[in-house]
Parts: sequence; C-alpha cells; structure tokens
Amino acid sequence: MDKYEVIIIGSGPAGLTAALYTARGGLKTLVLGGYTYGGQLMNTTVIENFPGFVDGIDGPVLMDNMLKQVQRFGALVEFVDATAIEIEGDDYVVRTHDKQYTTSAVIIATGATPKRLNVPGEAELYGRGVSTCATCDGALYKDKVVAVVGGGDSAMEEATYLTHHASKVYLIHRRDKFRASKIMADRVANDPKIEIVWNTEVKEIVGKENKLSHAVLFNNQENRTYDQPLDGFFLAIGHEPVTAFLGGTIKLTDKGYVDSADGIHTSRPGIFVCGDVQDQVYRQAITAAGMGCRAALETIKYLEMKEVV
Repeated sequence: MDKYEVIIIGSGPAGLTAALYTARGGLKTLVLGGYTYGGQLMNTTVIENFPGFVDGIDGPVLMDNMLKQVQRFGALVEFVDATAIEIEGDDYVVRTHDKQYTTSAVIIATGATPKRLNVPGEAELYGRGVSTCATCDGALYKDKVVAVVGGGDSAMEEATYLTHHASKVYLIHRRDKFRASKIMADRVANDPKIEIVWNTEVKEIVGKENKLSHAVLFNNQENRTYDQPLDGFFLAIGHEPVTAFLGGTIKLTDKGYVDSADGIHTSRPGIFVCGDVQDQVYRQAITAAGMGCRAALETIKYLEMKEVV
C-alpha cells in the first residue's frame, strides 16, 4: 500500500491550489482527481473574474494550467474517484475502485454538483447560454434577456444580481408560491426588471448553432405550451455536495455538506476541507482557490506538529 503525507481528493480550483501548496512545500502529495478533472470550470467558456487574466481565460485552459503547475512541483495526479476514507490508527486509508493508499492527512475538495432539470437541450447548451452561476456569467448578458429557474433564496439572489446586467429577467417557478424567505421574495417582486412566471415548467432548451435561442415552457394551470425567446438561461435549483463516499468518517450537515466551523477543519484531526463541498455561500473559483490555500497551510502545520509530538 502506497504511503503519502497528504492525499487531496478533488481537482477543481480548491483541490489543485491545495496540491500546489503542499507539493511546493515538500510534502509527498497524491491528488485523486476523479475520472474527469477540473470541476465545474471544465463546463464553462470564458472566465472574466479570475484575477490576472485581463482578457479572461477559458475554464478548461485555466484548469489545465493548474494541473500542469501542481505536476511541475511533484504532485502525483491520478484520474480516479475516491470511494472511501477509513481510519487506521493515526493514519487514514483512502480507497479507489481498485487501489488503496495510506496517508497522514486528507484534504477533501470534491465540490458540489449543480442540480439539473434534465430536459432536452440543457446539457448540449451548458456553457453556451445555459449557466448555473449568475455571478460568474452575468456580465456576458449586458442588455440581454435572461431567465432564472427556481424558487428558493438562491434563485432570488441570482435573479436580482442579473438585473445589474440584463435588460429583462424572467423568474420561472413551477408553483404559485416561492419557498424563499419573504424579504428575498419581496425584493424580486418589487424589481421592475424581473417578471415572475408562476406555475410554469421548462420542457426544453433550444439553440441554433450551439447558441441558446429560446426555452419551451409549459404553464401547468393553463395547460399551455409556448416558446420564450432568451439570450441566457440560469439554473438555480440547488446543488448536491459530493460527499457520499465519506460514509460516517466525518460529520456532515443535514444537507450533506462537510460540517466545518471555519471552512477548513472537519470533525476529525488530519482531515481538512476546502471549496464548494462545504461552501454554500460564495461558490466562486477564486474563493475555492483561497480555501485550498488555507487547507494546505493548515495541513502543513498539522503534520509539523504531529512530528514534534
């Protein structure tokens, strides 16, 4: 069984930043990057809000650069999924589908997956008009017409944010009442740029030449189907944290996120966390990278103290 000083699970901005710091800090580092590395940024086009890129950078290019950077400093990256973390004395055993590794410390950076509607056209147009992050992509729709689907606080926040860029925002909800807090719902209802579309379901997202053109909507009270022309379509129906493989190794929140009071430490010493797998607020590449840095520095400190003891 191979032994590493730290194993990082996940290869998005959080995981690869953590790997950069641990590998450059001289720790024997293994990254279990998943069968598809790079996280959600692999499904985006141009990123304009990551510092240092004046003209923006494509998501896959940024993640490929990060990957090469951690490999330059000696981190081993394997493109497999972790299936379990087990306790073995003062160490941990991390399992994949066909291997197992021992380590003194683990950094969990598996992220969260945006929930999808799973309607025709959604996957094909993701990153080409369909998005899960208004903060990331809203500026691309200046003076354009967009829609947000959802009924919780996140949907209210996304719709409100988009009014700073778009000329018109449709907020589509399948029921006649939001589950969002009253203050957020009232803010949306009073915004002249937002039109609430009640009792309506999205049946299809349609594009031409890989560019969004409209959504096919169904009013479930009027039993009516119609096309709504759109330039952008934002999903705000929640996220699923990638934590199923953890079992009962560490404490999770009631929503399945890693429970961490400071966003770095978990309920077990030697297991740290960073990125969207515990962050339900910001969900930005730059904040995930910052958390990865913090988790790595705390890991280095933990291992140094362990050696002293």
